Amino acid sequence: MHRHIPTASFLNVRRHQCLYLPPARRWRSSQPTISEGTKTPLPEAALAQQPKSPFFFDTGYALYAKRPSRPFPPPFLSMPSGSFSDPLSTHNRSRDRRSYVNGEMIRGITNGDDAVLVGENFIGANDGVGAWAHKPRGHAALWSRLILHFWALEAERDASVTSAASTSVEPDPVAYLQTAYEHTLEATAAPNEWQGTTTACAALLHHVHEAASSEPLLYVTNLGDSQVMVVRPETQEIVYKTTEQWHWFDCPRQLGTNSPDTPHANAVMDKIKIREGDVVLAMSDGVVDNLWEHEIIQNVHESMQRTTRKDHKEAGGDAQEADGRMLDVAKELVKAARNIAEDPYAESPFMERAVEEGLAMEGGKLDDISVVAALCRRRSG
Repeated sequence: MHRHIPTASFLNVRRHQCLYLPPARRWRSSQPTISEGTKTPLPEAALAQQPKSPFFFDTGYALYAKRPSRPFPPPFLSMPSGSFSDPLSTHNRSRDRRSYVNGEMIRGITNGDDAVLVGENFIGANDGVGAWAHKPRGHAALWSRLILHFWALEAERDASVTSAASTSVEPDPVAYLQTAYEHTLEATAAPNEWQGTTTACAALLHHVHEAASSEPLLYVTNLGDSQVMVVRPETQEIVYKTTEQWHWFDCPRQLGTNSPDTPHANAVMDKIKIREGDVVLAMSDGVVDNLWEHEIIQNVHESMQRTTRKDHKEAGGDAQEADGRMLDVAKELVKAARNIAEDPYAESPFMERAVEEGLAMEGGKLDDISVVAALCRRRSG
């Protein structure tokens, strides 16, 4: 997200000073391919935990960065060994290229200034404000990733999230986000002093006990203009979507340096009853600024139809247990959004909003594009 960053006098900044308009000419990213996967990495201790929830996400993600992600600075990333006397072991931290904070591997994956996290019951997409790259101690990607890491960590540690089907205890994702925000402030304070801001958007899959059975219940938390959307493929309809939060056009609510926004004061949390087979999407604004809602629905439906037909053929008709459907959904959405983003003559949602604001603009909006797709499923047994 290449947005204007908050200043110390953020609340007094005039509207036109926070506007950003992409240039008429589109530059293609130096990253020609789309990164993809099914789940983001977890440390061994987290992988060893036995799930108790009756529902889980079958997931896939796809990422496209308009420019390569900046490496994390020390102490979040260990520098490579520079001495022949250092231990020549991949277990030695001097040779470990993974990112750490407070001794723990940082959850999630960075995509430009975006960050995504993909788990069995928690998915998220944060969008760091890229303008911090022009500041001496600015690092939006670090902020977006740390917020998401600490947020997921709080969800993991709360027993109510992974409790048995008969539980009546509710999770509190806004409280988790508030704690994540405070931990990120501490981690980026002196002596490190790394500045940045990010939007925050995530979905937590829980359940409710009704009529002697459990039904899936989705907790969606949003601050800013990334989006969680729930699509029902069988009827090709949007069951739910988050509402964008802006201070003004192209200046979303954001967490971080100099921003007045906080999770407790500004995050919005909704509880949505969903069904098995519903698709939950967590997307950065690189998707929703370039694709209309009907295009997102169409892409999801066509991807699932195509993959299901393939799975029926390869698995003898047992498409219910087939893998890869959500990966295909995520990849196709990223491809579609990228095509519009790089087209200077395309009509896009962002262009329409700009015109409504009285601004001259055409084409898509070149941005980092991140998609997490998650299919709600019941755990067998």
